[in-house]
Amino acid sequence: MVSSLELPAYAELHCLSNFTFLRGASHPEELVGRAAALGYSALALTDECSLAGAVRAHVAAKEHGLKLIVGTEIALEDGLKLVLLAADRRSYGAISSLITAGRRRGQKGTYVLSRADLEELCGEGALVLLVPGDHPDLEQASWIGERFPRRAWIAAELLCGPNDRARLDGLRGLSAVSGLPLAAAGDVHMHVRSRRRLQDALTAIRLGTPVARCGRNLLPNGERHLRLRARLAQLYPPELLAETVRIAQRCDFSLDELRYEYPQELVPAGETPASWLAKLTDEGLAWRFPQGVPQKVRELVGHELALIADLGYEAFFLTVHDVVRFARSRGILCQGRGSAANSAVCYALGITEVDPDRMSMLFERFVSKERNEPPDIDVDFEHQRREEVIQYVYAKYGRERAALAATVICYRARSAVRDLGKALGLEPAELDRLAESLSWWDGGAVLADRLRDSGLDPRSPATARLLALAAELIGFPRHLSQHVGGFVISRGPLAELVPVENAAMPERTVIQWDKDDLEALGLLKVDVLALGMLSAIRRALDFAGMRMQDVPPEDPAVYEMIRKADTVGVFQIESRAQMSMLPRLRPANFYDLVIEVAIVRPGPIQGGMVHPYLRRRQGLEPVTYPSEPVKRVLERTLGVPIFQEQVMQLAMVAAGFTPGEADRLRRSMAAWKRKGGLEHFEERLIRGMLERGYRREFAESLYRQILGFGEYGFPESHSASFALLVYVSAWLKRHRPAAFCAALLNSQPMGFYAPSQLVQDALRHGIEVQAPDVCVSDWDCTLEDGAVRLGLRMIGGLSEAAAKRIQAARPFASVADLAQRAALNRKDLKCLAEAGALAALAGHRRLARWAASGIERSGAPLAAERRPATPVAFAVPAEGEEIVADYASLGLTLGRHPLALLRKRLERLGLVRAEDLRALSHGSAARAAGLVTCRQRPDTESGVVFVTLEDETGTINVVVWANLAERQRRELLGARLLGVQGTIERDGDVIHLVARQLSDHSRLLGRLAARSRDFH
Repeated sequence: MVSSLELPAYAELHCLSNFTFLRGASHPEELVGRAAALGYSALALTDECSLAGAVRAHVAAKEHGLKLIVGTEIALEDGLKLVLLAADRRSYGAISSLITAGRRRGQKGTYVLSRADLEELCGEGALVLLVPGDHPDLEQASWIGERFPRRAWIAAELLCGPNDRARLDGLRGLSAVSGLPLAAAGDVHMHVRSRRRLQDALTAIRLGTPVARCGRNLLPNGERHLRLRARLAQLYPPELLAETVRIAQRCDFSLDELRYEYPQELVPAGETPASWLAKLTDEGLAWRFPQGVPQKVRELVGHELALIADLGYEAFFLTVHDVVRFARSRGILCQGRGSAANSAVCYALGITEVDPDRMSMLFERFVSKERNEPPDIDVDFEHQRREEVIQYVYAKYGRERAALAATVICYRARSAVRDLGKALGLEPAELDRLAESLSWWDGGAVLADRLRDSGLDPRSPATARLLALAAELIGFPRHLSQHVGGFVISRGPLAELVPVENAAMPERTVIQWDKDDLEALGLLKVDVLALGMLSAIRRALDFAGMRMQDVPPEDPAVYEMIRKADTVGVFQIESRAQMSMLPRLRPANFYDLVIEVAIVRPGPIQGGMVHPYLRRRQGLEPVTYPSEPVKRVLERTLGVPIFQEQVMQLAMVAAGFTPGEADRLRRSMAAWKRKGGLEHFEERLIRGMLERGYRREFAESLYRQILGFGEYGFPESHSASFALLVYVSAWLKRHRPAAFCAALLNSQPMGFYAPSQLVQDALRHGIEVQAPDVCVSDWDCTLEDGAVRLGLRMIGGLSEAAAKRIQAARPFASVADLAQRAALNRKDLKCLAEAGALAALAGHRRLARWAASGIERSGAPLAAERRPATPVAFAVPAEGEEIVADYASLGLTLGRHPLALLRKRLERLGLVRAEDLRALSHGSAARAAGLVTCRQRPDTESGVVFVTLEDETGTINVVVWANLAERQRRELLGARLLGVQGTIERDGDVIHLVARQLSDHSRLLGRLAARSRDFH
């Protein structure tokens, strides 16, 4: 036995995490924590052709005080397998560039590398470990020794196989002949041996074969874990263990050395970044304030420019300004949001739209000298034209200097169960039943219940194994996807900073790090985001012949509509929760909208801010302030902290926090539910307030509100940015309703409501909506004498190319003429007939189907041949048949609502209409039914599910509490026509039906294909 005092020093140099997808069976953080606990000298994270897990390991290593070596495992085309370790910044850049070359050359998820690539890109600096195959190859070792003198080793990986002794003797012989020294290594795949079963399952998932049939593809034992040093001392000669430490000592590189360098080409000759930013800001101020710049704004700009200069962020602001300038030059609506809206400089540059003269700004929420990390500027662009902006960035900087950040796609309950079920050999029918029983919000904690619901016994060995493995697999990375719009743009080659690979989408490349990785290293990204409402607003303004600035402010009619919660389709305030709040808060001006956007969030709700604010707004509770400084912070929200900035300002004025401390408080608030760590701030906050004369009750109350905010606190600047879009979209709905409806339909998919609900809302508002028609409809929906004409885009299965050919070939004399001159195939004609779009040429749907079926393809273009002209008599379709066909093809109907046809049957079941509920008083019992149009489960601890039902008279807002949702999840998740028995909950004009029992009446719909939109 080796005593604890004699344990050898050891550094693990070959270790895979779960970022070697479906091979590694432990998180980087788990590996680092285990290595530190075992007393390792260092740990090299060497995921295969990847650095995707490196930042997570780096952060964990700093927390544990463990040396982390950054590296990678690669397999060349000829079978040569190596581990590369970064010795310094230069060799790190070489490894990153090599990974990029391999990934860019391969298909998504693969890589291709040759010896020539290795020589070209890693010729200097990187340390190399040869990982021999079953039969050590002298040619490989000799080549490595010649190309990488004095920095190459042979990895001796002894994994308790039957031939370990013979293998070690063979490797010693290879070392003697090649001149490469030996070093111990573990080919680690997991942090502890107990992950072996999960590693087997991952192998099965990777191969698409049940574990039972994987055979020799499975690891032969569980030795590929981080082993005790005492165990290593029994397996390896001392000199091989000592060599690992010597290698680790040669690796001096840390990810902290990475420095982001901004692009330089945005600054004209003769200017510096600082002078050019100041000049553009002055020009922007003159544009924003043609009557003269207010002194307050001038002072804000001066303060911001000084801080930007101190931190060297000028080039970042210039980069974002350039992207926004391009978008505006192409007529693409865009708007900055988030903390950037706290910046007067961003407003002057046209990046944001929050006027610093009208709003309270806290620049430290955006940029803090004490925080010393790059600012975050989120800019939303029209979602249908954002690709133009993305390609501009690629064209401007080149693909070698610009790429999107990654998003790590992780296993959730449903995907984990599906993949593990296949790996464990579950029957497909069982697996489908189990996966379908899982909701989009379910986590691992409810899997046993779902198994039981699906007819599987959670106590059986096979089921218990599935549960145990799923608990481990949930949260594992599955693959990298592209971030919604975060660009990293560099001065030099981006691949020397972080590996770049191909995205699944053509013409896109992504780096291997996500936004959290970038933030952890203080690296900069420019967020080019997509927002559907910007597309809808731009389209509606085009219909109306207006610009954003033409929309008159503070229109009383708009606020009257908002107070009635008549907001279907309006940005941000169309959700169930927002529509319930509107009649209670009763917005009357723009700042009320700012509050409305922010107050219906889990943060204010869980922090207990909503009811006090509403009572004070209604004059039911006095508004008091403990001091004048606190009054200046909270007066605009009636003494209740609603925004993140207010919490920061309160900490500064009442507890003596510096701006940097206040920002650290904000960041800790965002993470405390996951990581804890607010205790220090509790003591500091309460002590600071007591020292300044505030009562303990007030101090503790503020701290409780901060805990309530948690990760859900909403920046006032962000809310103000969104409030502008709320107002503009509400104005369009109130004053240009047809244009707004057509614009929303043309901008799908977006928003809370499907086209069916948008059209039903338009019809209820007296807007005429006309069916798609090949003789007049464009691809997009259009306006005809104040009516909305549905576009051919609404027809399921019809391509835009076919629609464009139809538009170009008009007019048509017959269906045959249409088919021939628009070059339509059988599928196109069927789609048009099923949608009723051939009515002008053929009559009702049955006639249209007959006419379309008579067209036969004969070569190309399609020939116009008819069947024998035998008169055929078809009865006009019944109303129900037409409605079913409408929903099948268009997803909506312009005829009567489906439930109007079922009303008598629903009445016999005691189910009333939406409008009947409005006459009932608070606490009344009620039974109603409707088509399920939306299910929403907010991310709160209550587990409540909001369901929106629709009938011929309007909508029904249903509240389903967690216990009922759990008990009747099949009805809740599966019903298309849902019946609800419950109690009326009434607050003024706000009516909810709180469910006590649910019933599924979908059978009454027959073949009607009604679908809901579900949100988490």
